[in-house]
Amino acid sequence: MPSANALRIQIEHSLESRFPAALSPVPRTIREVASTGIQEVDRLLDGGLPVGAISEITGLESSGRTSLALAFMAGRTREGLVCAWVDAGDCLDAESAAACGVRLKQLLWVRCRNAESTLKSKPWSRLDQALQATDLLLQAGGFAALVLDLGSTAPEHGCRIPLATWFRFRQAADRTRCSLLVLGQAPFAQSSAAVMLECAAMRAGNEAGTVLNGFTYEVRSGRQRQPASITGMRKPSASTWTATGQWEREKKA
Repeated sequence: MPSANALRIQIEHSLESRFPAALSPVPRTIREVASTGIQEVDRLLDGGLPVGAISEITGLESSGRTSLALAFMAGRTREGLVCAWVDAGDCLDAESAAACGVRLKQLLWVRCRNAESTLKSKPWSRLDQALQATDLLLQAGGFAALVLDLGSTAPEHGCRIPLATWFRFRQAADRTRCSLLVLGQAPFAQSSAAVMLECAAMRAGNEAGTVLNGFTYEVRSGRQRQPASITGMRKPSASTWTATGQWEREKKA
């Protein structure tokens, strides 16, 4: 009696003119990822954030979204790679970035600013600058990672960004193999993002009730396209991680 494998090959051979490899499973492509520098988040993402794709990190202020992005950029710049940070709200603190391990010599910081006369009358001014700068940098290539920081952008403004813009960013990121991280209070890239993470603050640690020495955050995976895991095992949808305060790092040094 023919084996099951022999029968499958016989059936495929008879159907190959109409249905090539009719019974063969479609091979799964494992995407390239880069570590976030946080073990708990890497486990949640099957190794890290995708290369050549858009990742959205959302959350309110002090939710850990910027700390997570800085940890990722620290790892990329330590490898000698050139990265960029497009700062729509001009909120990035360079000293804090350096304290997190980011090599500032490897980081291009694009600061978006309004003229004083248009600060209140044109809320889209900084957002337009940020989108244009991101477009130019992605098209130019040469950046291993790029953060589009829209954390200070009101959700009602960010949600008005055309879908065509995100589609263009996704295509450019894939072509240049750049990891594009979008930080915001709400998801803006929608279906153009390969990964969406929701951040939330849980608690702050203190020493003798006076000095903050760490912060604990929750990260929840909102969506992943083309998951890297091929084991079929069910992964947790959320994880927690702790960021050590600068005071604590200096004390241990």
